[in-house]
Amino acid sequence: MPRYVSLKFDEVNARGGPGDDYKLLWVYRVRGLPLQVVAETPDWRRVCDPQRGLAWVKATGVDGRRSVLNLQAAPLPLRAKPEPAGKIQAYLAAHAVAALDRCKGGWCQIKASGASGWVAGADVWGTDEERQCR
Repeated sequence: MPRYVSLKFDEVNARGGPGDDYKLLWVYRVRGLPLQVVAETPDWRRVCDPQRGLAWVKATGVDGRRSVLNLQAAPLPLRAKPEPAGKIQAYLAAHAVAALDRCKGGWCQIKASGASGWVAGADVWGTDEERQCR
């Protein structure tokens, strides 16, 4: 721990503690949104989101498949090779979610809307292995 997961559903409740009786803080509304698990119980996960919000979600609301989020205000080029001069294959829209395939050497291969390519891991949220929320 920490480790990354993604939201399994279009709506997932974020609570102040690990139980339905805890205060509802907000509702996540982006299926596939990457979250970093920072604590867990058998039925709940304490997660950090891309805006550095901390909350508890039901374990059934998250998926082990990895994803990333383009936090940039501009589209992010998806390159054919993991290098800055690689040919641009497509673009990941600003604030869009993409499936994470793999990372190597600071570059990550992602897939979104039928396109795939490489991006610098530092350009997306969901790849840094350090704990994102304190």
